[in-house]
Amino acid sequence: MSSDASDTGCIFCAIARGDIPSDGVYADDHVIAFRDISPQAPSHVLVAPRRHVASIDELRDDRELLGRVLAAAVAVAQSENLAESGYRLATNHGRDGAQSVAHWHVHVLGGRALSGRLG
Repeated sequence: MSSDASDTGCIFCAIARGDIPSDGVYADDHVIAFRDISPQAPSHVLVAPRRHVASIDELRDDRELLGRVLAAAVAVAQSENLAESGYRLATNHGRDGAQSVAHWHVHVLGGRALSGRLG
């Protein structure tokens, strides 16, 4: 794990550095959030640490960063006006868990009634 968004092969690190444009909705010193390019709901935002972390499994003992990302996800849901009607937070780990980008992130989905299945 590096201390910044320096994994040159990681698309989310490139977004965090500003090398790739995104539709950003939240940013602080530790976390970024941007709209998914293939949304699965009317509001679909990805919340990720700026620091490269391949998966949530690498963060089992980093409660500070886990908390920062989850707090940012809640702030995004509130800014998207999803709190009253409800929203889903989802994260994936590994191939069988359907993780498609090797940079841990949380999906914030809402804006309609969601089915019991993701994706």
